[in-house]
Amino acid sequence: MASTTPQIQTPPAGPSRPRSTGHAGDRIFLGLSRGSGILLLVLMASIAVFLSYRAAVAISKDEGNFLTTFDWNPAGDPPVFGIAVLLFGTVVSSVIAMVIAVPVAVGIALFISHYAPRKLAGPIAYVIDLLAAVPSIVYGIWGALVLVPYLEGLNLWLDQFFGWTYVFEKTEIGVARSLFTVGILLAVMILPIVTSVSREVFLQVPRMNEEAALALGATRWEVIRLSVLPFGRSGVISASMLGLGRALGETMAVATVLSPSFLISMHVLNPGGGTFAQNIAAKFGEADAFGRDALIASGLVLFVLTLLVNGAARLIIARRKEYSGANA
Repeated sequence: MASTTPQIQTPPAGPSRPRSTGHAGDRIFLGLSRGSGILLLVLMASIAVFLSYRAAVAISKDEGNFLTTFDWNPAGDPPVFGIAVLLFGTVVSSVIAMVIAVPVAVGIALFISHYAPRKLAGPIAYVIDLLAAVPSIVYGIWGALVLVPYLEGLNLWLDQFFGWTYVFEKTEIGVARSLFTVGILLAVMILPIVTSVSREVFLQVPRMNEEAALALGATRWEVIRLSVLPFGRSGVISASMLGLGRALGETMAVATVLSPSFLISMHVLNPGGGTFAQNIAAKFGEADAFGRDALIASGLVLFVLTLLVNGAARLIIARRKEYSGANA
């Protein structure tokens, strides 16, 4: 009995199909993307090598301890300079800025994304975004002419009621050109950055999570605490590190407001102090070749500090992948 199973006929071999033009486009795009990444790494490595070489030249001739000396005199005979005061001032002013800016920025972001009516949220978000475009020197002029005079009363109030903490004890008479003033100014400058990024993260929270919590009887604050904040935690950390990066390297605004001195004092209301960026901006124009190498050495420390901050942020985010969307 003959089989009735149909036989599959293979089509005769014909001319090969032309290769899709999209394949070549993908290869070009891949090459451009890979080249851009490699170029970025090369640029970072070049900056690191340049800073390290010039810093090594300066540190080799430094008669003081580069890490602990409370003086900056590379033009002396012998040259003596160190970064102790600059490192202290940079870290303290940035910490003050973060303590003030991050809670306020997160509150504004939550208000815009979950509380404010749409007609009000749009203009507020637009104004916040505009603050990020204001040049640093404008912030510096505002800080010198407005912030410094009006902070005298706040400094006296802090000294009267919180002077027992030692940190807010004002032991020197003078205008409010202190690290505390710099911290407040930096907080205003990084506020729009942290707010904008946090707002966008909060807007990405799955609507189903919020509706499910509301359906179970949760209040608005409970929805934010249990659904919004855990989802956006890694984004808020990233936004904070982005703001911290600007606070660490801010130059002109700090140089306009701060009254520099090479003394370390835990009294943040006293005039004086210094930061890496402010010291470089103030002394680069009058420095000789060796003095510029010394300033580059301090810039290398700021470069390393920034890398450490970003690395720490990446580690924190990696530990919270369940909130970062990496497993989605």
